[in-house]
Amino acid sequence: MPLQMMEKSVTNKEVQRTGIYSNDRGSLGQPAVTSNARVKQADLVLFTTQLSVMLDSGVVLSDAIEAIGEQMRPGTFQTVIADLARQIKNGDCFSSALTAYPRIFNTMFVSMVQASEASGKMAEMLEVLSGYLNAEAETRKQVKSAMIYPLVMLLMAVAATGSLMFFVLPRFTKIYQARGTALPKLTQVLVNCSSLLGNPVFLALAVTAGFAAFWAFSVWKHTTNGRKIIDWIKVRTPIFGTMLTDAVMTRSMRILATMVNTGVSLLDALEVMKMSSDNYYFQRLWMYTDARIRDGYQLSDAIMMSGDRNLIAPGIIQMLRAGEKSGQIGQVSDKVSIFLSKKLQNSIRTATSLIEPLMITLMGGIIGTIAIALLLPVFRISSVISK
Repeated sequence: MPLQMMEKSVTNKEVQRTGIYSNDRGSLGQPAVTSNARVKQADLVLFTTQLSVMLDSGVVLSDAIEAIGEQMRPGTFQTVIADLARQIKNGDCFSSALTAYPRIFNTMFVSMVQASEASGKMAEMLEVLSGYLNAEAETRKQVKSAMIYPLVMLLMAVAATGSLMFFVLPRFTKIYQARGTALPKLTQVLVNCSSLLGNPVFLALAVTAGFAAFWAFSVWKHTTNGRKIIDWIKVRTPIFGTMLTDAVMTRSMRILATMVNTGVSLLDALEVMKMSSDNYYFQRLWMYTDARIRDGYQLSDAIMMSGDRNLIAPGIIQMLRAGEKSGQIGQVSDKVSIFLSKKLQNSIRTATSLIEPLMITLMGGIIGTIAIALLLPVFRISSVISK
């Protein structure tokens, strides 16, 4: 076989082995899956935990990631992990490879990995990051479980209202129309609403207007003014604003404790805290704090100088100041995060206990109004039939 043909055969086999032009990778240097790919939080936690253990055991990073990918069930995440291993073997750093999948590895994850690469403590950072992801998943689970009951109540209210308006009211309407008698005013209002909801033209216009309003709101909320207004409402809403503030502060203190305890500088930790905060005012708080620390101020003093200092309870600032004086800011931040996590759980329980009576009152009002509207023609049905 000619040398050129042998080289071409070997090259083709190598391409097939590495999958550069296979279904896993569309072209050279392109991600194996789209950048919008998502995975379950539990899979991400498992990957982070396993990688931390293997790195702590002395396994090379690329080999560890490749081994984890081989153990996983076929799917999107396995393809992503295989692509990460290939990129690292090609000379890319781990944090750079992670940026190809922002929906899986968010900015905070990438930043913490990047900080661990600089400090040389990736195994320790991944271990703490795994605990952080576990805590975040548990918090989301609590919030979702707290919203299940109100959602079920709302669906029941909609179902009851729809059945009464579309199946019961029309029967009374026919009886009264046959006798030439007018329905009671409250009942007539519900009948008119039922007729509108059953009108295809009205429904088409309503759905179109709804989609247009949703699109306009989606565009507006991504503007600076839209973010300011929405995020202001989020932090100022009674009960729910406290819950949101506790959630953001719990995440921020966990990040601060994690990064400082693993040798990352305070400024790098603040950068990650800023990127992990979804709220505009918290991002502005950490950005201002970062600027003041660069001017030579302490963390607690920088927070106190910010116009958004009311987002943080004075007691927490005092604890941070005590940690600065003792040189244990990481340990104090960890204790603050534990305290805030418990406070967040109490906020969730408070919100749940508030939602339940509100939903019951709302359902009672809706069903009660419809029941009265149905009973009014019932009370008069005998006189109507006798005519």
